[in-house]
Amino acid sequence: MPELSALAWAALALGAVAVGVSKTALPGVNTLAIALFAAVLPARASTGALLLLLIVGDWFAIWVHRKHARLRALLPLIPAVAAGLLLGWLFLGIADDTWTRRVIGAILLFVIGVTLWRRWRAREEEVTTGPVAAAAYGTLGGFTTMVANAGGPVMTMYFLAARFPVRAFLGTTAWFFAGINLAKLPLSIGLGIIDVPTLLMDLVLVPGVIAGAFLGRTMLGKLDQRTFERIVIVLTIVGALYLLLS
Repeated sequence: MPELSALAWAALALGAVAVGVSKTALPGVNTLAIALFAAVLPARASTGALLLLLIVGDWFAIWVHRKHARLRALLPLIPAVAAGLLLGWLFLGIADDTWTRRVIGAILLFVIGVTLWRRWRAREEEVTTGPVAAAAYGTLGGFTTMVANAGGPVMTMYFLAARFPVRAFLGTTAWFFAGINLAKLPLSIGLGIIDVPTLLMDLVLVPGVIAGAFLGRTMLGKLDQRTFERIVIVLTIVGALYLLLS
């Protein structure tokens, strides 16, 4: 298990809670977890460590929202997401920690920009989905989720454009990311970014994911989401800039 300071463990524990909350209530909170893990751990190792916790969170999300998924909506995305995963796998195979760290920081800033653009666009006109959108968002989502576990904001824009009700949105994305994260697991093991010390560390952090999942379930429908998301965006920008400049 990595030797970490008490402050580092506190940051990872907060990240684990954020993973749980993101899976059952607020998908955007996942960017905060990415920033915290990448700030504490080596960049490549942070991707592998976070992936295992995301898989735990995925199954809680499926359990909470299992009755509301629209699985047929996922079929057009499969080829493009597979292509994006392959591109991300190739990148991680040649990139060192410094480049991975900077790319994670850049991806975080990009997905925040996508999130803000989506909000503005929603006020101006209706965003549509179709084969071209599925190909573009699917490829970008596959790449960003493979490299930084940061495909959530990209795919959120796609699913929201499909006009899913809140529970249908959460149920469909739960199954989507459960499948994607399981597909990433053998690729990550093959790259060496998941190993025994990572597993031991994640065993310590799993209770945080569980607590976050139940906290998210309690918060669902009761939280002032706009204020909360603003806080998350500011903290994530700080984390992304730290990764880019460190």
